[in-house]
Amino acid sequence: MGVKLLLLLLLHLVSIIVINGELAAHKMNNVSRCDVFQGSWVLDRSYPLYNASLCPFVGKEFDCLKNKRPDQQYLHYRWQPHGHACSLSRFDGPNFLEKLRGKSIMFVGDSLSKNHWLSLLCMIHSSLPSTPYLVKISGANGITAYTFTDYEVKVIYHHSLYLVDIIKEKIGRVMKLDSITSGKHWLDIDYLVFNTWHWWTRRGPTQPFDFIQDGEKIYKDMDRLVAFGKALDTWGRWVDDNIDPHKSKVFFQGISPTHYNGTNWGEPKAQACMGQKVPVPGSTYPGTSPASLAVLKKELKTVKKPVTLLDITNLSLLRKDGHPSKYGLGKKMSGRDCSHWCLAGVPDTWNILLYNLMFSKDQL
Repeated sequence: MGVKLLLLLLLHLVSIIVINGELAAHKMNNVSRCDVFQGSWVLDRSYPLYNASLCPFVGKEFDCLKNKRPDQQYLHYRWQPHGHACSLSRFDGPNFLEKLRGKSIMFVGDSLSKNHWLSLLCMIHSSLPSTPYLVKISGANGITAYTFTDYEVKVIYHHSLYLVDIIKEKIGRVMKLDSITSGKHWLDIDYLVFNTWHWWTRRGPTQPFDFIQDGEKIYKDMDRLVAFGKALDTWGRWVDDNIDPHKSKVFFQGISPTHYNGTNWGEPKAQACMGQKVPVPGSTYPGTSPASLAVLKKELKTVKKPVTLLDITNLSLLRKDGHPSKYGLGKKMSGRDCSHWCLAGVPDTWNILLYNLMFSKDQL
């Protein structure tokens, strides 16, 4: 009798695991049939997905609680897409690593890609805090790679501000809008997540180039949106020339917005994102989307190989409360960072969306 009861219990447990697995797969397959980027932020006390103080990867510039941010409600919001068919599967670290066993994912871009990458590392670590990892840093190439050795999964960040090249020449530092030599580092990566825009409006002493070259012509400067579009065109041609869709999947992170002008969300007296404690209510941002997003979407349409847009702009626009503000690097960044994001925080949702899209039916 005892053996029969044990067998029945085992069968019951197996059925629960199968049903839960089927539900998760069903949710992921639903992602391909709806717009998961339209929705609203809802309070969910099961969030955040990890405790930043227990994550060894969080950069000090993103660790808002350690930097003494006093409010914590910003940690407890979950992105809810419109409609029941758009339910998102919760991030499952062991499942993620198992599906990526023996493979690699690389985030290519500026410090917002770093924000995104560190978020994913924390989400994995929170699910499997004792799983061993190795780190390899190639400073000359701007690449940092973590390998979770039990799964042989590599989670990599490649620091690339503009995707296209900046070359030192006799006249100075030249941004070459039609050249991508760093693409050699992106070959044979299974999942690529690209991003650029944050530095395109940079001028003055922190601008890391002196001239812009477009074909044979060299300019002291040019319309940055135009230059951005030309660089994306070059990147798109690189994708078409080098990516085998059967071996590699390509994502573009989209445009991560800033919150420096309170007029855009109906608070003209706001001091940028300082003191913001709650998201913009509802699903529609009252201000305009960044002009760079339209340029990005236009250029993505010209790429022949499959590229999935991780269209995080609208959902991030609603999160005026999610930035480090003065709880990032403090005086080193003039005490007001309304560009990057606290961790835990908004980039965790970017990774939930990425996780669902990576393993949806259309991406298998």
